[in-house]
Amino acid sequence: MYEPIRTKSVHSTVARTPSSDFPHRSREEELDIQLAGHLAALLAVTDELRALEPSDELDVAAQRLAEQLTRLRGGATPSRASVAASTSRLDALHLRAHALAGRALVVAASRADTAAAILSAERMDAHAVTVVA
Repeated sequence: MYEPIRTKSVHSTVARTPSSDFPHRSREEELDIQLAGHLAALLAVTDELRALEPSDELDVAAQRLAEQLTRLRGGATPSRASVAASTSRLDALHLRAHALAGRALVVAASRADTAAAILSAERMDAHAVTVVA
């Protein structure tokens, strides 16, 4: 009534050899990638804010963010686009920067990266003052 299966199942539970399986990253590597992504997005928003309202504080923050990204990426410096002043609303940018800093803080805390956590918390505070005001 039924024809027997003649080929091996692709859903085999037999252990595969490491060479046939795709490479896996450790939890630490995944968190590093995630944290670098959040910090890169925060750096982009910070650069946009610097173009709209230049300040020494934002210059220092951008430099510190770039240093953390360089550290997380193994010495590769982050690419930064020159941002022309746009008509974007400052409040929306500060709100976005606050949210990105919060995400970076969560990831930094979970991977016990004190330097990135402190920087993220400082950026959250800086943008919270602007958002609330």
